[in-house]
Amino acid sequence: MSAEVPTHIGYIVDGNRRWARQHGLPTYEGHLAGYNAIQDIARATIDAGVKYVSAYVFSTENWKRSEDEVSKLMGLVLRLLKSDLHIFQENDVRLRILGSRDNVSDKILKAIDEAEEATKDNKRGTLALCFNYGGQLEIADAVKKIVQSGVAADEITPELVERNLYAADIPPCDLIVRTSGEKRLSNFMLWRSAYSELMFLDKNWPDMTKEDVTDILEEYKNRERRIGK
Repeated sequence: MSAEVPTHIGYIVDGNRRWARQHGLPTYEGHLAGYNAIQDIARATIDAGVKYVSAYVFSTENWKRSEDEVSKLMGLVLRLLKSDLHIFQENDVRLRILGSRDNVSDKILKAIDEAEEATKDNKRGTLALCFNYGGQLEIADAVKKIVQSGVAADEITPELVERNLYAADIPPCDLIVRTSGEKRLSNFMLWRSAYSELMFLDKNWPDMTKEDVTDILEEYKNRERRIGK
């Protein structure tokens, strides 16, 4: 049996556009509904005792979407980092952003730095948003940092790579949950998912509720995690 409550749950936020199509709504309405669901699900997960919650909100491949869709998504990111930042303070939640800083506007980079600084002492839980993120790029960037620091090739270890990941204080995922019925990781948390339990839900992300969090934790509790044994 698994520990009662996982330390870190990673959510692959999938199905926002599908949800909008099913409801006859513009794509943006799906992203807005997904944005609201992230707040609700993160809060419910942390309320249940999970210390780290991560969410895959914008991949390095998402820049290929239409200019209008990307622009609206950037607007939602700024809303979270600025006008909705008070929600993190009120709930004593720390915000971390994992991802490359390449291609991201100076305005958003500044907002990221300010939001992380403002919430750094919050203790009840951590929400790690994977933004402009790719799991393979994260590992490549970690290796670049190690090489640039002058470490000899035969001194590179898995532990050293782990210490050079984005937001290296975020622990491995105990559980990864993906919505919308797709059954793949899509470049999410490749290093931190080495021994993760995986769970795939048929519902689209905007349809997620607090009751789903209860069911997810119950399912996790019934899993047996051998982790190589």
